[in-house]
Amino acid sequence: MIEIDGVSKAFGGLQAVHNVSFTVERGSITGLIGPNGAGKSTLFNIVAGVIPPDEGRIALDGQDITGLPPHQLFHRGLVRTFQIPHEFSRMTVRENLMIVPAGQQGESLLQSWLRWARIVRQDREILRRADEVLDFLEIGHLADELAGNLSGGQKKLLDLGRTMMTDARAVLLDEPGAGVNRTLLGKLAEAIERLNRERGYTFCVIEHDMDLIARLCDPVMVMANGELIASGSMETLRQDERVLEAYLGSGSSGQAGASA
Repeated sequence: MIEIDGVSKAFGGLQAVHNVSFTVERGSITGLIGPNGAGKSTLFNIVAGVIPPDEGRIALDGQDITGLPPHQLFHRGLVRTFQIPHEFSRMTVRENLMIVPAGQQGESLLQSWLRWARIVRQDREILRRADEVLDFLEIGHLADELAGNLSGGQKKLLDLGRTMMTDARAVLLDEPGAGVNRTLLGKLAEAIERLNRERGYTFCVIEHDMDLIARLCDPVMVMANGELIASGSMETLRQDERVLEAYLGSGSSGQAGASA
């Protein structure tokens, strides 16, 4: 579904990503792991249209999307979340969901005057959809809470909910487990699995929690020093000397031990 073909990116003399190629298959939950500084976030930013590649090509469903800005990718069904959630802190959880759908007629002053009944119907539909998302994520009890008051894990669930308010086909998840307690992490993982299984969402996940990667992802791609060094199931990668060396060589022996 997402094809990454020969992508490279340098910042001055630093080669952040070098000739990376892999495919995120439709209907998969594909993992992207590697030690700090491996180039994972840079690659995500390229795919998400935040920065252009120096070389290479990105395709979505066979169509070239290289260099398209995030708002255009949003309308094509490719969305991303961030390691640090970007909620509207002074709006309620429900309001954070309701502002997501594009093309709302109430945003136009002229439409507000001329098509009020249609706007009311659209608002009711968006409200229904938002409440459905809240129920799906089991955070309906937080609907009227200010988003800024949520815990880190609750904000990650809200971030996932915002992707559900779009017509997303492919979602880039940037460290969904970061800063999330184990209870909420289990709920978040379950929501991702259900979205994949029941609604056909395709995910690509950057994550440092190897237990979460092992639960969710197959296949898993491994980057180190800007390059793709291995791919396969977590079971296979746990025995791969290249993967172990990449983590151990970066001073991440504890992390490598957890994944091995």
